[in-house]
Amino acid sequence: MSFLRKVGLIAWKDLRAEFRTKEMISSMLIFALLVVAIFAFAFDPTREEVRIIFAGLIWVAFFFAGVLGLNRSFAGERLNDALHGLMLSPVDRSAIYFGKLLGTWAFMSVVEVIGLPVFIVMFNYAPSGSWPLAIAAILLATLGFVAIGTFLAALTANTKASEVLLPVILFPVLIPVVIAAVEATRGVFGGLPLADFVTWFKVLAVYDAVFVAVPFLLFEYLLEV
Repeated sequence: MSFLRKVGLIAWKDLRAEFRTKEMISSMLIFALLVVAIFAFAFDPTREEVRIIFAGLIWVAFFFAGVLGLNRSFAGERLNDALHGLMLSPVDRSAIYFGKLLGTWAFMSVVEVIGLPVFIVMFNYAPSGSWPLAIAAILLATLGFVAIGTFLAALTANTKASEVLLPVILFPVLIPVVIAAVEATRGVFGGLPLADFVTWFKVLAVYDAVFVAVPFLLFEYLLEV
């Protein structure tokens, strides 16, 4: 069985489990939509203010909703020592990491596909840039988030306060992704020339490459801890 096949099976296992319970996706969606409602009704920004803050608002919703998903991604594996069962299966340990990464990325993508149009409608915002570039920025930022997030979620999975510990150690590492995601999205949605924000795409690409490669090399040792 090929490596990609094994990764796909692990991701599909998580997707099937979520399809039955819908616990993770429902909690992530509710949180993201709650953020939309709070910002929409608590503030009354002008069109110019919306243009400035819109990118930051959507990433607040997406990243904090993503933390809920990361916490849930290994919660099920703690039951009945299911993680040890995965470790005993005839797959590379890195396949477990990439399978979890793909599953969480899929859940976050669902939240983003539903949440972004709701944000646009609630704030009466009309993005003026290129949608392919916007999708590229969102995909790159989401990949960076789930790449390091999955690794750290596995690191904190066996701690008693994993739900509290994960955000504490995750968000300091995520600062480059947060800044680059907001700036790249603001530039795209604002219709700015590509040269004005292409640097942030490069930051996201480099971050993604580093934080996919590092967990790939270290995940096997992490599971032995």
